[in-house]
Amino acid sequence: MYMSHIDHIGFAVRSIEESRKYYENVLGLECYKIEEVPDQKVKTAFFKIGHTKIELLEATDPESPVAKFIEKKGPGFHHIAYFVDNVNEALMIAEDRDCQLIDKRYRKGADGMDIGFIHPKSSDGILTEFCSNKFVL
Repeated sequence: MYMSHIDHIGFAVRSIEESRKYYENVLGLECYKIEEVPDQKVKTAFFKIGHTKIELLEATDPESPVAKFIEKKGPGFHHIAYFVDNVNEALMIAEDRDCQLIDKRYRKGADGMDIGFIHPKSSDGILTEFCSNKFVL
């Protein structure tokens, strides 16, 4: 598995509209995309800083994983995403190395990415995402 860089860092927020004020007005970053990902019951907003993105995640359903995360832990750091050549291959390697997976195969995520997650139980409590836009099956 080849990881070229940290693609993005995700933050769970109660409201993108409220939270984006900090990133725009204080940090001077520009929100380049807001989109909803219905199957994940989340709305996302993206900011770019260098080669890394900041992703804000707002739940669109009280039963969504992001809503449950905020209910349990409050808003804040949610996950880190590593850019890989092939999400399916990265997930298989992680599973072969005794990681508990959330996803056995890639799924479509925000910002045109294929994504897959490792469960935080396998990574010292940190939700880990592999992502790629190379469209390798």
